[in-house]
Amino acid sequence: MFRKAKGHPEVGETVAFLGKGTDFRGVLHFEGTIRVDGRLEGEVFTKDTLIVGESADITGNLNVGTIITSGKITGSITAAVNAHFVAPGSFSGDITTPVLNVDEGFYFNGRSDMKKDQKVAQLEPKKEPLSA
Repeated sequence: MFRKAKGHPEVGETVAFLGKGTDFRGVLHFEGTIRVDGRLEGEVFTKDTLIVGESADITGNLNVGTIITSGKITGSITAAVNAHFVAPGSFSGDITTPVLNVDEGFYFNGRSDMKKDQKVAQLEPKKEPLSA
């Protein structure tokens, strides 16, 4: 269940898993690799890897190191290292990344901005104190 993505040496051990049937809304911060197969609405912040499975449906802003997706994403993606779009997934929105791989059969509707010879700046989320 928690395997490394083939052909992606930058993907480490999966540290968290949002399974099919999961519905998450809000802001997600994490270190390491996380896999989403459920529904996620909101924002994601990591310098590491987000894997989006075939059954996943994500709406929001994703700010990641690496993204590998075969699911459905609507919104904006900033991937500081690279992005790999795998069929039968889909993406509608804007993506900024230095390396973009789109497999045949993946639906891409949007705009890509590839920053060549420079790292993409990652946005840091605003840290608000937790209320008691």
